[in-house]
Amino acid sequence: MCKNELEQSIGLMLEYFHPWPNSAGFYYARSQGWYEKLGIDLHIELPDPWHGDSLEHLTRGRVDFAVAPTNRLLVRRERGERLVALAAINQLELETIQTLREKNILRPRDLVGRRLAMNPTPRGLAMIRHLVALDGGNFDDVQIVDAGTRELRPEDLRAGLADASFGGYWAWETLMDSDVPEEERIVWPVRDIGAPAYHSYVLCARQETVEKSPAVTGAFLQVTQKGFTTVASEPLAALPAYEQATPYLPSDLLARSLEAIAPSWFHEGTWGTIREPLMQEYTDWLVAHGILSDRQIWRDVLAPVLHPGSIQELV
Repeated sequence: MCKNELEQSIGLMLEYFHPWPNSAGFYYARSQGWYEKLGIDLHIELPDPWHGDSLEHLTRGRVDFAVAPTNRLLVRRERGERLVALAAINQLELETIQTLREKNILRPRDLVGRRLAMNPTPRGLAMIRHLVALDGGNFDDVQIVDAGTRELRPEDLRAGLADASFGGYWAWETLMDSDVPEEERIVWPVRDIGAPAYHSYVLCARQETVEKSPAVTGAFLQVTQKGFTTVASEPLAALPAYEQATPYLPSDLLARSLEAIAPSWFHEGTWGTIREPLMQEYTDWLVAHGILSDRQIWRDVLAPVLHPGSIQELV
């Protein structure tokens, strides 16, 4: 496909308040001019929380593609928004529960009677209920501290704001420098303590975009796959792009995060694969916890261009 066939400006909305290395494939590919070679002028944007999350911006047509948590995509699709998943960004769970050894919380059920700081979304509360109950504890006796979108630091826990926190990622917040020595901190990735399997983030589009612009969608995915695959083989290659996009973040933190997160992008050596067993299991779990009602809604979010095949058909 030559550049003249496209010549299109594309907007991509990321999932968080600032760029972090989970989006390295996009930034690196753009810095190498790979999107441009296929006629794509990629604008990477961040959500304005006053106007909603990345999927709200996508639904309103403010961007062409968006990175979003799988559960949010499923909820929006069930309520009638024609959004689809083009590719999986992550093949596993990124969240953690964090605490300090001095708090004497040694397993999930020890959260009973203690203060847990988190963003009390329905899905977040369901996850803690699941993990505590799985370990034999009563979630109703966990004291939830509403931290909103703020991720508490180890210093916050030591200062007494809470006894533990839920939500920070093992490939990001837990890697940040802290005044609390690492040996005094406890970090439990939820995948290690009984969380259901799920794709933490997926790349999304409006269904009409896929149907009306398959060439643009395919070209965008082709370059994106190349970006993530290249960074995974040499994570620090993306560091200059991040030093430009996030000059306020320490380079050593970005480097550690790039090396930690890169393996999560692949399943059996392939980027982007949306695994149907994971989608079914996670949907069943969300239904069981009252967040969804349709156990088959996951099928509706699989983009026709990728289902039942894989992204390999496009590149």
